[in-house]
Amino acid sequence: MPSLSLFRAVLLTSLLAGAGLARAQPAAPPVTVSPPLQREITEYNEYTGQFAATEIVEIRPRVGGYLTEQLFTDGQMVTKGDRLFTIDPRPYEIALQKAQASAATAAAQLEQASRDVTRGTALRSQDFIAASVQDQRVQQMKTAAAALSSANADIRSAQLDLEFSHITAPVTGRIGAHQVSLGNLVTGGASIASPTLLTTIVALDPIWFNVDMSEADYLAYQREVAAHHLPSARDGSLVADVQLGDEDGWSRHGHVDFLDNQIDRSSGTIRVRASFANPDGFLTPGMFGRLRLPASAAHVAMLVPDGAVTTDQSRKIVMTVTADGHVVPKMVETGPLVDGLRVIRTGLDPADRVVIDGLMRARPGSVVTPVPGTIKSPQS
Repeated sequence: MPSLSLFRAVLLTSLLAGAGLARAQPAAPPVTVSPPLQREITEYNEYTGQFAATEIVEIRPRVGGYLTEQLFTDGQMVTKGDRLFTIDPRPYEIALQKAQASAATAAAQLEQASRDVTRGTALRSQDFIAASVQDQRVQQMKTAAAALSSANADIRSAQLDLEFSHITAPVTGRIGAHQVSLGNLVTGGASIASPTLLTTIVALDPIWFNVDMSEADYLAYQREVAAHHLPSARDGSLVADVQLGDEDGWSRHGHVDFLDNQIDRSSGTIRVRASFANPDGFLTPGMFGRLRLPASAAHVAMLVPDGAVTTDQSRKIVMTVTADGHVVPKMVETGPLVDGLRVIRTGLDPADRVVIDGLMRARPGSVVTPVPGTIKSPQS
């Protein structure tokens, strides 16, 4: 029986020792790992900006008078050449008739002076009149010719004034609200410093989008252009995408048609303008949006979830797991977000197993249980 008691004591001691060992060495916590996703991407820079009309025209009369007609509805689309307003044309019709009458009188005087010169030439050849008389007749003919030219100019001026009494749209676009009601006297003409504002027209198709690019982005872009990785923004070949405040994708495409010639010294930015087709007039000047411009040529990049990147002061770190389960931090250089994933420029190898889930359990130097996972874009 003593041997049985000894056996039980040894067994109990072994069980207690095993339990203590289990408590001393808990199971390694699981974390989800995956190699970096490799995909061909194009990096982009995004900017906030506003839409602007390609043309903004203030409609002001070029002649004065009483407003007698308004031939549009406030806010409608108008086409270049459409009649908008009519200023009482009767005074200008009368002025045109007077100018035509003056021209007829001048023409008759020129005809008479020409005949006098013709007769005087024949008489002077026979020495029947003095040379001074003939010279006087020639001068009278030239004066009559000048008077006729002046009368014809008065006709053209009167015709213009009559034409200006019918105000037409100089551009195609959306017209604003009328500022003057019918029956009011409006002022206009070359001698008027500030003619009456009647309404405005903004051109909508195409429409511009203006943003301010930082000097750092501009310098990086110029480097890419110099290396022939990107087209120049000054020849209209750089593509641009715009996104409205309530949109998720980038379905509106255009091109950069203007890059300013200097950097603003006060803000350290340079103005960039993109042009977009707007056939339905949906885009409105003054509307805010996001502009996306390519910052690199298409290239293969490594991508990881943005949540897998941690920050240690100014350094970016990604946790990786070795073959024996040890957690090894790696310092990386990050790039922009692409479809919700963070671009890793340097610091990772394609075969590294990156911790993409359970990052709180992955402490540097600790042992974990890696569980294979897959990196997917949150926007896919």
